[in-house]
Amino acid sequence: MDSPHGAAVSAEGFGLKGPRGWVFRGVGLTAPPGSLVAVEGPSGSGRTCLLLALTGRMRPTEGHAEVGGARLPGRAAAVRAFSALGPVPGVSELDPAFTVAEHLRERALLRRRFDGSPRSLLRPGAARAASRAAIDTALDTVGLDLAALPKAERTSVRDLERLEALRLSLALALMGRPRLLAVDDTDLKLSGPERAAAWRLLRGLADDGTTVLAVCGEAPEGALTVRTEDRRERTDAPGTTDAPDTSDAEDAPDTSTAEAAPDATGTTATTATTATEDTPGAPATTTTGSTTNGKETADALTRTGRA
Repeated sequence: MDSPHGAAVSAEGFGLKGPRGWVFRGVGLTAPPGSLVAVEGPSGSGRTCLLLALTGRMRPTEGHAEVGGARLPGRAAAVRAFSALGPVPGVSELDPAFTVAEHLRERALLRRRFDGSPRSLLRPGAARAASRAAIDTALDTVGLDLAALPKAERTSVRDLERLEALRLSLALALMGRPRLLAVDDTDLKLSGPERAAAWRLLRGLADDGTTVLAVCGEAPEGALTVRTEDRRERTDAPGTTDAPDTSDAEDAPDTSTAEAAPDATGTTATTATTATEDTPGAPATTTTGSTTNGKETADALTRTGRA
């Protein structure tokens, strides 16, 4: 059963296929509320698409998942309602021309417009105060000190350091108090100390009850890990064969969305998946293999729906 805040995540035989091959396949996962789940693998191995599928933003081809008690793919809209995206390239990126303040104000206005009660329209002063409180709470949670930025809140996103931009993206996502938070490219372009700081932040969010899904190149110690890998590394092994294609070629795409996003980016792949046995005392892992290229990425996203 879910906690009052976090969302449990489970998947069985979970897979997604584009017209040129499998993006990921046979994913199995069980994570209780408040887990830190690391989706580990090289760029182009299906990590982003798995992240979007588990948050209800891409429609899977086979298998099922259950997130916060809502079964996917049937209740994708319900999952989108209580999940939020941190930085995902092409889906929820920060606008480099915006200032930090502009991003925060925009998100606050959107939340008042779509999530506020009708009564708040009659009390604009109280609504503004609530928005300011939500902004302050989110900034404090992610440890982003506006006064320490080069131009304080008037600093443009393009002038932020990578870790500062990550903190801002997380603050924007947390303003809606999501039960599930998804983060792409968590450790991309971060130094060793910055990477450690990013994982401490995500671990802290999980410890406070929010379930966190984080794509990364290398999972931190103690995280529940789902690993994606290049299929060619597995098919070279003796006795390894491709799984048969049993998907429905006419599966309709899921085009409904919970957040405005002009484009979705992810990765496509041909995959074969196995679960690795747990080592005593080590976090659980699942492995899924893949190969990909840019053309397949676009085709898969067109076929499966856009975030």
